[in-house]
Amino acid sequence: MPTAATPTPEQIRRRSLQSGTIGAIVEWYEYTIYGVAAALVFGHLFFPNLSPGVGQIVSLASFGVGFLARPIGAFVAGHLGDRIGRKSTLILTFSIMTVATAAIGFVPTYHQIGVAAPLVLCVLRLAQGFAVGGEWGGAAIIAVENAPRGRRGYFGSWPQIGVSAGLLLGTAAVSFASWISGDAFDEWGWRVPFLLSVVLAGIGFVIRLRANESPAFLTEKAKMDAEFERRKAPAAIVFRDHRKPLLITIFGRFAEAGNYYLFTTFILSYVTTTLDAPRSYGLAASMIGAAVNIVMIPVFGAVSDRIGRVRTFLIGGALIVATTWPVFALVHTGHLWAIVGGVVLFLALGHAMVYAPLPALYCEMFPTAVRYSGISIGYQMASILLASFTPALASAMVLWADGSLWMVIGFVIVTTLIAMVAIAFAPDRRDRELNEIGAISEHTDEAPSLSSR
Repeated sequence: MPTAATPTPEQIRRRSLQSGTIGAIVEWYEYTIYGVAAALVFGHLFFPNLSPGVGQIVSLASFGVGFLARPIGAFVAGHLGDRIGRKSTLILTFSIMTVATAAIGFVPTYHQIGVAAPLVLCVLRLAQGFAVGGEWGGAAIIAVENAPRGRRGYFGSWPQIGVSAGLLLGTAAVSFASWISGDAFDEWGWRVPFLLSVVLAGIGFVIRLRANESPAFLTEKAKMDAEFERRKAPAAIVFRDHRKPLLITIFGRFAEAGNYYLFTTFILSYVTTTLDAPRSYGLAASMIGAAVNIVMIPVFGAVSDRIGRVRTFLIGGALIVATTWPVFALVHTGHLWAIVGGVVLFLALGHAMVYAPLPALYCEMFPTAVRYSGISIGYQMASILLASFTPALASAMVLWADGSLWMVIGFVIVTTLIAMVAIAFAPDRRDRELNEIGAISEHTDEAPSLSSR
């Protein structure tokens, strides 16, 4: 019987869910404010020697630099998470992210220290990317592994709100900083959101320290510590024995990895630069879209527990394909509520439906001993292939097409179709215990099924 010092299973689940969710929100706030600042001010503050259009592309490309370090963070954090524990690894990634973000708030601009300014900025962005590379997998796992069977989709979806909640908080912080600094926003106002991250990080640390390791991991660690396979690097085992789920994990993200940043980071730049609309239009669309996305992700996570992860994802993918042209048509009008409506339509339906079931689906494809490595490496490799420079690529597409969005629309549709094909090959394991998955061979596993059981 649990004592006062021993948490009950319900307390463990609640603390784990809080750790995965709140920690993810804070980290994604820290990661997102860079993207907002890159879209709004970094172009002329750190790359003023370039023409406005090229400077904007380079600024957005610096946003993509962080993605280069994400697979490295995934390898390192995956190894540590599978060897020493999910909780300790998450605290490490959280610390790195907080230090890097606060430091960005103190970086001098190009006019103050010359070319060293963008170099320092990119180094700190790489540190952010390293931290995020290990964050997502740990946050997803600590929620899913502590969830009761039959509710893993719902529990796993909560850390997924971190991206949109971080975007909402980050955009709100930039809007607040813009309001209090006025005409001095370019001078010092943009630094405020980065410095505020220290306050949010304090809250996140307290919550992460109270979290518990999952029973699945503790059982697996006790069982495998003395075995030869345990002495091998988890990443090596993933690439050797789990190539099929790794490929599904990589390509399954194509529906949301880059497309999310099109409707958040790229839209801010497109609205202000190409449409010559007020900065507030893009910020309002991002904030309202993110708020609706936060509400809908847990809803579709619960739906995936009822009808299956694969079916939920495929419905969401079909919605993205069907609504991409209308969404961009709304944005292209340049009218405030049309822009807001387009962003909300994408984030509330298509994106939320494909993003919500991923933590549970991915966790159910890898055994406990290599789960952190498997889902982190796959998730972050997709970030390199697609999400990293999508905002910059989209800006270049608009320039090539003389302001038209047809190339960007085609990009969204093609990448989403690739993801739908990949996820169609994922097995349905929502009725299995997570510890059972370790005994399932990739070569003898059940055939993919799109039906609910």
